[in-house]
Amino acid sequence: MFAAESLVRTLINQGVEVCFTNPGTSEMHMVAALDRIEGMQSVLCLFEGVATGAADGYGRMAGKPACTLLHLGPGVGNGLANLHNARRGYVPVVNIVGDHARHHLELDAPLTSDVDTVCEPMSRWVGRVNDPSEVSSMAVEAVRQSYGPERGVASLTLPADCAWSDEEPDVLEAQPMPGPNPVGANTVSAVAEAIKAAKSPVLFLGNDACLEASLETAGRIAEATGAQLFMDTFVPRISRGQGRVSPRRLAYFGEQALEELAGSDLLVIAGSKPPVAFFAYPGLPGELTPEGAKTVHLGGPADDIGQALNDLADALGADTPLAKPERSQAPKLFPDEKLNPGYVGISMLRHMPEDSIICDDSTTSGMGVFPWIDNGPRHEWLCLTGGAIGSGMPQAVGAALACPDKQVFALCGDGAAAYTLQALWTQAREKQNVINIVFANHSYLVLNVELSRVGAGEPGPAAQQMLSLDNPKMDWVKLAEGFGVPAQRAHTAGEFDDALKAAIQAGGPHLIVAEI
Repeated sequence: MFAAESLVRTLINQGVEVCFTNPGTSEMHMVAALDRIEGMQSVLCLFEGVATGAADGYGRMAGKPACTLLHLGPGVGNGLANLHNARRGYVPVVNIVGDHARHHLELDAPLTSDVDTVCEPMSRWVGRVNDPSEVSSMAVEAVRQSYGPERGVASLTLPADCAWSDEEPDVLEAQPMPGPNPVGANTVSAVAEAIKAAKSPVLFLGNDACLEASLETAGRIAEATGAQLFMDTFVPRISRGQGRVSPRRLAYFGEQALEELAGSDLLVIAGSKPPVAFFAYPGLPGELTPEGAKTVHLGGPADDIGQALNDLADALGADTPLAKPERSQAPKLFPDEKLNPGYVGISMLRHMPEDSIICDDSTTSGMGVFPWIDNGPRHEWLCLTGGAIGSGMPQAVGAALACPDKQVFALCGDGAAAYTLQALWTQAREKQNVINIVFANHSYLVLNVELSRVGAGEPGPAAQQMLSLDNPKMDWVKLAEGFGVPAQRAHTAGEFDDALKAAIQAGGPHLIVAEI
């Protein structure tokens, strides 16, 4: 046995069951260890951004980390964007990166880089194995750090010679992992008093406060106190659908968000932080708390916000069960109408199986789908938490690994999908029940909007070309089929509805091009 085997066995003992990988020479002993040892599923990805995005999707749905296995500084560099999304979503990920053997680093070979520093901006913790005897203890520490209490990306650098060493470190059994921090009784009491004193309070939810049980509690608090329920624009995971409480999603554009919150005199922050604009704009504020409104914090991402909401409900006497609205009925479909995001939402309302998972990487188009299925089939909606596009298809890979019995959807803009379309190959190889919906508007549509909002003037020919994807247009049917995924194109509401129904019935991976 070589040291890498101890590392893998130790990870398995800590509950790490999946490895998303794109390895190289420095990681071959880890590859061999994964081959020899049962208990961890290895999933090959053609691009590191797919591996890290898949680990993000897996962590959101499984509630525990998967690991990655990446090749040196350039490999982890390729995966940083989706590690950023995981970091902003407080998702547990164990990011293992191979490095040159310790004695080889001094030779400054072509692939030599400062791996630890490359990992650092997207990680809540970075560690390095400095001796083969440390591989098991460092593996445990990486898993522990991914759990937090503020969950996130824990990166572990593994030099090749520490992996290939014939030294046999002890395989460590399951170790206790940290949970969220408890919220004190004094905090709960102070928040309750602030709500009672407010004339127009807002309960502002984020992160774990948007999971089903916490939403139910927040709904009871709102019903008892008259508070408005809002949530962050981009939340790691939102439990939605018939019978679930539905907070209002804060508008993306800052001035619209300020209008929505206008008149409130108290913001209770539950699981998040006070709202801010996604970008800075000339002459517009970045902070979105209304002028004169007070802000109180019930808890943040590191805190047990579910229990804190329960305690707050008790303090406010909010114990009346909520009435459940009737399930939404799909409006009449006009099959010959030109397709738009709303019709996609209507078709999902008509056909989406209960307890589906939706990975949203579609920016503008996803906002058109979102309201239609609010009170439809139960589902989990995963948002683009960090704003780094290219998350949808990889995230769907991870979600499907975590929940193989669920139907998974990836909603992708065509520009975003082009970042990480290699995920289609992994979906095909793993025979996953993922339906990829690519909204083909043949442009970076949101950037066309942003160009005018930042006051940069009317776009000329050069600017238009930088934001256009129609010269040439990508053929998503051929691209998908080239990666082994069946695909078809839909121009009308009826064509899309038929394609979606057929894809769900067939099972396995599919891609539907929504020409909008």
